Amino acid sequence: MTHTHADVLRIGRYTFGSRLFVGTGKYPSIEIMNAAHAASGAEVVTVAIRRLHLDDKSGRTLVDCIDRTKLTILPNTAGCYTAKDAVLTAKLAREALGTDLIKVEVIGDPDTLYPDAGETIAACEELVRDGFTVLPYIGDDPVACKRLEEIGCAAVMPLAAPIGSGLGVCNPYSIRIIKERARIPVIVDAGVGTASDAALAMELGVDALLMNTGIAAAQDPVRMARAMKAAVEAGRDAFLAGRMPKRLYANASSPLTDLIAAVPER
Repeated sequence: MTHTHADVLRIGRYTFGSRLFVGTGKYPSIEIMNAAHAASGAEVVTVAIRRLHLDDKSGRTLVDCIDRTKLTILPNTAGCYTAKDAVLTAKLAREALGTDLIKVEVIGDPDTLYPDAGETIAACEELVRDGFTVLPYIGDDPVACKRLEEIGCAAVMPLAAPIGSGLGVCNPYSIRIIKERARIPVIVDAGVGTASDAALAMELGVDALLMNTGIAAAQDPVRMARAMKAAVEAGRDAFLAGRMPKRLYANASSPLTDLIAAVPER
């Protein structure tokens, strides 16, 4: 996909104009999901390969309901608990969808859905060697994120909070450290619940957000998708603009000097 806008997101050989990635789970209907995707302005949608109903009598799956002329599918390995399962799922996704993109998820705990860092790294090492463009879901751990970058991942996807929790960015300081040290895109994944969470995450300087439940589980998913689009754009603009420094005491907004007098004569 070609973009003329200067502020594009580059992940491996791919470029995107939108910095909001969306998911496909928990929507009330396919129609609402498609409407929300359109309202979000997203160009990337993630799909859980292990949760596709390949035995549907109609022969259609969720993937067939996605307009692939407008959306790039990012298959993920959700539901995997070992590196071996994640690698197998990624290879199935490549064969089925004809893409080298893969979001690697290897869960270490079924209650919190926190990732298993060791198994995630092991899976990513093998997939990078096999030519995949790898985007791993990982904890907000600067050491693990740096290791994933070193083995050749195209981006890292640290969580903001547990999957589906809607708690927002629980540890902004870790996210900032991850971003400051990274030479690849940092995409905050999981835990964003509302537009203010999205704006805050983007103001930290991350490159993009991936969200599903925050949109799909809203009372009005389509309207929330519009709100998330605006929040991501506003947060990105605020980061690029550079916020004013925080001060403990007041600082008059009306200066004591005359601005007109300060303009040099021509």
